[in-house]
Amino acid sequence: KSSVTYIDGDAGILRYRGYPIEQLAESSSQLEVSKLLIDGELPSKEELSKWISDVKEHNSVPEEINNIIKAFPVSSHAMGALTSLEAALSTFYPNSKNITDEDENYKSICRLMSQVPILAANFYRHSQGLSFIAPDDSLDYSENFLNMMFEGDNKKMHPDLVSAMDTLLILHADHEQNCSASVMRNVGSSEPDPFSAVSAATAALYGPLHGGANEAVLQMLTEIGSVENIPAFMDKVKKKEVKLMGFGHRVYKAYDPRAKYLKEAADKVFNVTGTNPLLDIALELESIALNEDYFVARNLYPNVDFYSGLIYESMGIPKDMFTVLFTIGRTPGWLAQWKELLADKDQKIARPRQVYTGYDSRDYVNMESR
Repeated sequence: KSSVTYIDGDAGILRYRGYPIEQLAESSSQLEVSKLLIDGELPSKEELSKWISDVKEHNSVPEEINNIIKAFPVSSHAMGALTSLEAALSTFYPNSKNITDEDENYKSICRLMSQVPILAANFYRHSQGLSFIAPDDSLDYSENFLNMMFEGDNKKMHPDLVSAMDTLLILHADHEQNCSASVMRNVGSSEPDPFSAVSAATAALYGPLHGGANEAVLQMLTEIGSVENIPAFMDKVKKKEVKLMGFGHRVYKAYDPRAKYLKEAADKVFNVTGTNPLLDIALELESIALNEDYFVARNLYPNVDFYSGLIYESMGIPKDMFTVLFTIGRTPGWLAQWKELLADKDQKIARPRQVYTGYDSRDYVNMESR
């Protein structure tokens, strides 16, 4: 039972705490949406100001954490590093284990909101052989993250790119009981600190069937190579020889409402960065999927992963970082699920039931008789 996110997959509806995702993406900000998800109501001006200030209060990570980042091979996948770093953070905040203390929980929530982007940006800088950039409290949430990654690159700090990043984080903030949210709740039910639970959720998001799907979309578009090659590729899709990545969804049987808005955000990004050469392939694939009976009958509409990868690449973000950005966006949703879990007095430790499919009772046979 949850009151965080509502989805009607048949109608293509997604709401956070009752608010349509389209309205939030158009008019709100990442930190305002995060506050909405975590507390259940849109904050007042004063409440939002305090929330932003409280998050910025924790706008640094322990120096030992930065030393750990520097110890990773530069070839490490960013998600593997982030999963480890989030878990490591718990050891620096031992009071975070006191999950019955609401004040301590609030500090943990603020720390995770603030420090996950710092971990991500610092690992990116390490992987590029660059020095770390300190957080800048004068900047908004998404602007600060991009500055920590790309300080000095005015094009990548363009207001339209900052706005697109904020939109992407909002659209990824929560999505009901998906794989990683379920992990957050399952792990959280055993009552560890929230850093450990977020680390477990991040590990779930790492998989290519969950958070890594936008990376797979980009790989698919690259392999297709040109619009001329699309018919042959679609024939392989129909023969089930290859998968059509970025289309279809376990929940949505209509157009993913997040994808509709991302398509608009993509246009703004491309106006700044120039058109991504893979965009023509993507648009033709979308046109075919929306019009050919084979794809329409199977509800293979574009999902949120279809355009997000193109946007990230156009912004100069490496593929290994795509799922990391998903993690930053999804962290407030995980925290909302975790907070709701703690407030549910009927919640016991997660213990899924199984359907046993093995042998019936058998007698042990000595080695000599086998």
